[in-house]
Amino acid sequence: MFSGIIADVGIITRADNREGGLRLAVQGEVLGMDDVQLGDSIAVNGVCLTVVKIDGREFTVDVSRETLNCTVGLEHQGGHVNLEKALRLSDRLGGHLVSGHVDGVGEVVAFNDIGESWRLVVRAPQQLAKYIAMKGSITINGVSLTVNHVAGSEFEVNLIPHTLDVTTLNELNTGARVNLEIDLIARYVERMMQKEVQ
Repeated sequence: MFSGIIADVGIITRADNREGGLRLAVQGEVLGMDDVQLGDSIAVNGVCLTVVKIDGREFTVDVSRETLNCTVGLEHQGGHVNLEKALRLSDRLGGHLVSGHVDGVGEVVAFNDIGESWRLVVRAPQQLAKYIAMKGSITINGVSLTVNHVAGSEFEVNLIPHTLDVTTLNELNTGARVNLEIDLIARYVERMMQKEVQ
């Protein structure tokens, strides 16, 4: 589990084809790796991946073809990615509970400076739109954010300067594709409301 509070922005230093998927090497700038062991999870742009090698501040992960088919931002060597280590039970939960399992890919409709913050509007896949609620939580490329407005399949969040300074969201532009994870609670509420489990 993660919180959606980004600890570092890393760079994909290698993206090697491997049995249909990719083996990625990711170099962090400030992410401490002293407490990371092989088999631990790190969220890379909101995608929970398993560490298979550690070399200083660089770690290596394998990404399956299935994961690549339902996410964006993991396939480009040189690309910047948001990084977060898995939560420990003693950690503060500053964002919201995030699983690192991307639900779908959204598209940036608008991204503009509104003075004290930036307004980001994203179009979610139709099948996810029903799970997105005003004042609810959403994860965009691994970043925990609060939904300010919903209109059909489009939703809006505000990004404060600090968030733009410490994440890759400052690289977004109209038409960019982003990883989305809906609030875990929404999925469980829907499941519990079903009259019969098939």
